Amino acid sequence: MMTRSTRERIWRYAPLIVWMALITFASSNELSADNTSRVIGPLLLWLFPNITEESLSLSHLLVRKAAHLAEYAVLGLLAARAFSGSAAEFLRQRWLLASLILIVLYALLDEYHQSFVVSRTGSLYDSGIDIAGGLVGLVGFAYFRSRAVGKLRRGRGGHSRT
Repeated sequence: MMTRSTRERIWRYAPLIVWMALITFASSNELSADNTSRVIGPLLLWLFPNITEESLSLSHLLVRKAAHLAEYAVLGLLAARAFSGSAAEFLRQRWLLASLILIVLYALLDEYHQSFVVSRTGSLYDSGIDIAGGLVGLVGFAYFRSRAVGKLRRGRGGHSRT
């Protein structure tokens, strides 16, 4: 039988671990540029029937880079969620730093992994995009967390500005 603290730990960290596994899967051959072009290309052609080949290639590249940004923004949110609610006081107090370290290390490890996948290439540029996405997620988390804390304080008899 699971204890309450074990359930809470799973609730906190499982989404983060699952998301990291999904990022690793996305770094495989399955979501290489050749494979995603089979979905993105026809979709863009359907939306924009007169699109040029150059615009199609650029759009495909931009969609893929936006995906890097988005997947790491989610990683940032999930890491911040896990670490800020940690039972370990050290992590709870340093959730931002712990999250940022995880994002940077995972972005670099992800690109290193891609350098061994025949249909992929490892790129420090992509790691930079990944880290920027993670920062977006962390900033968003910090913003919404500060708003929630402010609402709690005002709800306990604090004064709000009008």
